Amino acid sequence: MPDVITGFMSADILQSPLLWTLIALQIAMGGFDVIFHHELTERLAWKDNASGELRLHAWRNVFYGFLFTFFAWVQPHGAIAIAVLIILVVEIIITLWDFVEEDQTRKLPPTERVLHTLLAINYGAILALVMPLLVMWAGQPTGVDVVSYGFGSLILTLAGIGCIGFAIRDTFTSRRAARFQPSSPAALAGILHGKRSVLITGGTGLVGKSLADSLIASGHDVTVLTRDMAKVTGLNAPVRMITSLEQVESTTAIDAIVDLAGEPVAGGLWTRARKREILLSRLHMSRRVNALVARLEKKPEVVISASAVGAYGLTGDDILTEADAAPGYDHNAPSTRRARVFTHRVCLAREEEAAKVRAQGVRFVALRIGLVLDRDGGLLSRMVPAFDLGLGGPIGDGQQWMSWIALPDLVRLIAFAIQSDELDGAVNATAPTPVRNATFAKSLGTVLHRPAILPVPGWPLETVLGDFARELLLGGQRVVPLKVTSAGFSFQANTINSGLRLALRLPDTVASRREAVIRINADARARSKQQVSGAVAHKV
Repeated sequence: MPDVITGFMSADILQSPLLWTLIALQIAMGGFDVIFHHELTERLAWKDNASGELRLHAWRNVFYGFLFTFFAWVQPHGAIAIAVLIILVVEIIITLWDFVEEDQTRKLPPTERVLHTLLAINYGAILALVMPLLVMWAGQPTGVDVVSYGFGSLILTLAGIGCIGFAIRDTFTSRRAARFQPSSPAALAGILHGKRSVLITGGTGLVGKSLADSLIASGHDVTVLTRDMAKVTGLNAPVRMITSLEQVESTTAIDAIVDLAGEPVAGGLWTRARKREILLSRLHMSRRVNALVARLEKKPEVVISASAVGAYGLTGDDILTEADAAPGYDHNAPSTRRARVFTHRVCLAREEEAAKVRAQGVRFVALRIGLVLDRDGGLLSRMVPAFDLGLGGPIGDGQQWMSWIALPDLVRLIAFAIQSDELDGAVNATAPTPVRNATFAKSLGTVLHRPAILPVPGWPLETVLGDFARELLLGGQRVVPLKVTSAGFSFQANTINSGLRLALRLPDTVASRREAVIRINADARARSKQQVSGAVAHKV
């Protein structure tokens, strides 16, 4: 009789379309959760406090990998079935533990919460169908039956291999997360003297938040203008928050205004409406800043306005300093159709509008910022997931120049611009060593210990994204920061490898220490040459 029941159960349940539909849904939803949430949007592999959650994911994936592969080809009986039941119970405990860990370390997006609920319900339905059969198998003599469910066995095997692969990845990333260098505000001691009162527009964005935190940590008085008060919880205290420049009294003493506000240029497709929004958001803010300065009884010492290296247009291999005029066209386009570059027009329009503050006797700096490297925002944060999975590579032919700067260096440079009276007008905010995109991709792969050999063809990007791809992805500028280096500013990250390690907050390595020694020796030789040249000139 037990054999008859077992055969009936196998025929009715293990061959049931309902069971296989639920299993397929579980695999699909679980895969989507891992790829979309864990890897792409939440980027758990790069969160400082995700080490514990990643370890739980690794163990859970080990159990899933075993269960999927085992049940694809085997029916357990007796003690083996009991062991499988124990594994299922342990997996459920780990899943519940993971729910608690997630709630304690991060705020889950609504889509992930909904998906976790659906996964739990679906998994419960699967267990309700197979658990009676497993209990029955547990009462039989110990052994296994080799089975095949055709295409179903193949799907289960592939799902099991995928789970084991992510278990290995989660193990390594959990160890890496435990070694991340702690995130701390950029040190401004020795750069910005005294106690300054600084007003920052766009102070809850990537650059603005880092600047505000560094100023606050250094004892300066900070006022932040933001449109979204929900983001202020991410700022360190004490900080003064305003939603309009009209809230600033005319008697308020402000030493410096740093205008970083504006719609993100890389925040979406460049439709005609979006281009207009990008331009007008910058012009309107510059006008409001100028109006604020006009009514302040005591004028600030300096107004710093965020521009970008796009102000130079797309100029091929030309080395660009602040002394170079900006032609504003695509250097690579045929002369018969050299359309004006959108980023050039936006940058110069904002610089011209913001520079009107000079009429009030205020020093003005147009900060032409390059690609800002930070793992929590900007282009790098979007590139890292693919490169971390070994799927990265150059964009297009990889020959376009990338002028970059690590976020801590940008914060220090802004403080340097506040302090240095000699800095005026256009100032390049880039590291001294721009690199081609192919070099950037290779360096990012090296820092992550991943191959970076899968190129992204340029023509699909240009076809789909148009000017956005031509200017931001396939074009570039070879910019050097002549003004700030001549004024004595020193970068923490001079090479792309050191910049990427600083941006990703990766632990120091033998290679980075060797690189630092080479840089120190090079600086010493340069100083020695300067001293010799100075001595010769003095004698002459």
